Amino acid sequence: MEPKKVYNVLFLCTGNSARSVLGEALMNHPALNHGRFKGFSAGSHPKGQVNPWTLETLRHNKFPVDGLRSKSWDEFAAPDAPQMDFVFTVCDQAAAEPCPYWPGQPMTAHWGLPDPAAVEGSDEEKRKAFRDTLMALRRRVEIFASLPLDKLDKLAIQKKLEEIGTR
Repeated sequence: MEPKKVYNVLFLCTGNSARSVLGEALMNHPALNHGRFKGFSAGSHPKGQVNPWTLETLRHNKFPVDGLRSKSWDEFAAPDAPQMDFVFTVCDQAAAEPCPYWPGQPMTAHWGLPDPAAVEGSDEEKRKAFRDTLMALRRRVEIFASLPLDKLDKLAIQKKLEEIGTR
């Protein structure tokens, strides 16, 4: 029996401190990825550290945080970097945020979400923003991970990826 292909998935955002890191953590959770995906995250202008609310939200929801860090997308453009199969941008165009562009041949889709790190207010309001973002991304990752990628052609996969970004 041939081993299942493991697809590399990159979540991109500008700062790589909240949404994209949440996506990476979700994609790497065995209960969500079914052994078929390896998640990564990066930013076009990384903050240099993961937002503390991101880490708190992941820990509170029982997701491992070991190894999560804010990093530049340049790491994934190096010759020895893992080849990406899918790239999802998670910045929110509605907020006029610049969204990084990923060159190359991976399948791409925009899964924009409001930036929870931009929420001002009480600690509870911030927790809620991060929790809401985690839950929205989780739904998208679950739908994506359930796609029969080996049975769909490239156009059908692209259509599904774009649909997921509207959920």
